[in-house]
Amino acid sequence: MSSEVAARRDAKKLVRSPSGLRMVPEHRALGSPFGLEEPQWVPDKECPRCMQCDAKFDFLTRKHHCRRCGKCFCDKCCGQKVPLRRMCFVDPVRQCAECALVSHKEAEFYDKQLKVLLSGATFLVTFGDAEKPEAMVCRLSNNQRYLLLEGDSRYEIEIARISTVQILTEGFPPGGGNARATGMSLQYAAPGAEGMTQLRLTAGEDANASRRQSTAWLAAMHKATKLLYESRDQ
Repeated sequence: MSSEVAARRDAKKLVRSPSGLRMVPEHRALGSPFGLEEPQWVPDKECPRCMQCDAKFDFLTRKHHCRRCGKCFCDKCCGQKVPLRRMCFVDPVRQCAECALVSHKEAEFYDKQLKVLLSGATFLVTFGDAEKPEAMVCRLSNNQRYLLLEGDSRYEIEIARISTVQILTEGFPPGGGNARATGMSLQYAAPGAEGMTQLRLTAGEDANASRRQSTAWLAAMHKATKLLYESRDQ
């Protein structure tokens, strides 16, 4: 892909919505698959009382809309301003207590796991029934829309075309703890192909920095998959 095409694909613009300033893709179809659409606000006339504590709205008790769920609340129940990156807001926005808790948890993905996915890691990659795997660097594209596989050959898999993701694990470490992630199996709809294509990523056996990086990448992809399914269910 040329740098000019990539630049157009990653281009963004600043827009103002009733909820605040947002930095969104130049073309809506090129938005992040992890993103969420802004909700429709509950009309003022349909919420004479706070939808959390039932306080009646009047001159002193003002109503506010949560930017994540769109419901009406009083200031006490909707006073937190929290980053909402899944909707591309530039600044923290007002959210109800329940939504603020979810957004705080998602912030870890954008602050930590997303950076790991963009940096990439090395895996042994097997396509379909191929007998011999190929060593490739796997990473998420800058616009978060593609899984990039680069080795002797290069592949792009559109995240939106991935139907299932399974993290492969083995055993439990001595003394207890979580099972160790060893790889990932996924199925996706390849353009022009009938049925689903299967892809398997396996971390190398060497216990060095490369293996640790691969394990961290798998954990980050596991979190990303949860967000992806939530976006599809919206």
